[in-house]
Amino acid sequence: MYSDNTSDYEIDIDPYHGDRPLFRIKYRSNSVVSSNFSDSAPTDIIPTIKVLGTGGTIASKGSSSHQTAGYKVDLTIEDLINSIPDLSTTCNLEYEQVMNVDSKEIGTDDLLQLHKKIQEDLSKYDGFVITHGTDTMEETAFFLQLTVNTFKPIIMCGSMRPSTAISSDGPMNLYQAISIAANKASRGRGVLVALNDRIGCGFHITKSNANSLDTFKSSNHGDIGHFVNNEIHYYFPPEKPLGITYFDISGTTSFPEVPIIYGHQGLNNKLIELAVTELGAKGLVFATMGAGSLSSKSFDFVGNLVHNRNIPVVYSKRSQDGMVPKASLPKTFHSSTTGEDIPFETNVASGYINPQKSRILLQLCLNQGMSTSQIKACFKGVYGG
Repeated sequence: MYSDNTSDYEIDIDPYHGDRPLFRIKYRSNSVVSSNFSDSAPTDIIPTIKVLGTGGTIASKGSSSHQTAGYKVDLTIEDLINSIPDLSTTCNLEYEQVMNVDSKEIGTDDLLQLHKKIQEDLSKYDGFVITHGTDTMEETAFFLQLTVNTFKPIIMCGSMRPSTAISSDGPMNLYQAISIAANKASRGRGVLVALNDRIGCGFHITKSNANSLDTFKSSNHGDIGHFVNNEIHYYFPPEKPLGITYFDISGTTSFPEVPIIYGHQGLNNKLIELAVTELGAKGLVFATMGAGSLSSKSFDFVGNLVHNRNIPVVYSKRSQDGMVPKASLPKTFHSSTTGEDIPFETNVASGYINPQKSRILLQLCLNQGMSTSQIKACFKGVYGG
């Protein structure tokens, strides 16, 4: 137990909690009251929220107060918790450092580790907050939405400025995320992303700007709520997004290889071939031009390459908005051996989801051993297929 005479809380440290210590915050009765959430609520009925630290800009330091690029991850989740106001009337807090990396470093092993931690703790807590780098936050949010089936709030947050910058956004984003996770109105909404006073749907949201604070957008879906003056305002009743397919990944240690190939003028088809023959790709995702467009040569090349390998090919789009409908897909390809037009049966339209999310969904489908028709059914949920 750690405490001192100047603190409003005590921290109970359990050093025997797996391979990482678990911290529990116990606020003292004379601590400053947080307003508008659970006024004078007894501590035995307020929710208990678990904060999982993974790193990112929110846990980073720069060398000066004006540095907003080139900084390094250097803060722990304990440091972040100590930077926010009291939440004693809002929730009981526990927190744990799962990893501490820039989100560009997150891969399959890290996603599986985070998923496992949430599943292990799901019955013990009323909600979760995950601190995460913004670069790949949308991918982790989408992954968790498809693999954790719960009514309990899972809120992701981060920051666009390091902790040392003027007007750092991290502490407010974390404070808001914890408050949102503790609010009953957040239940049954799926994975949420809380940044810059906005509450977004993790299934639909994407990072739209590499630099600005107001970066996360869901242009087709819109925000589902806002955090204003310590109040949470939702615009819609609790509901999860349409089109979700839940995947049981218990026991999974890796996912099939699915590269993303960026479509452009003069695309060298050798890159596509290398993805299959050298990387051993079990599926392909194209970030196409327009609404599913590739050159005729590329369409035919892909058809010949994957036909006998039974490799599913998902056509997504380079643009942030819009969708790839089934009508945009090539119906046939010109065989390089027989000269005939052959039905292209393994192509899949991504619908509204972008290439990086299409990759995750296709990996999960392949991991389940789904057929092409079953994969198309999953993408049909997002108006593709």
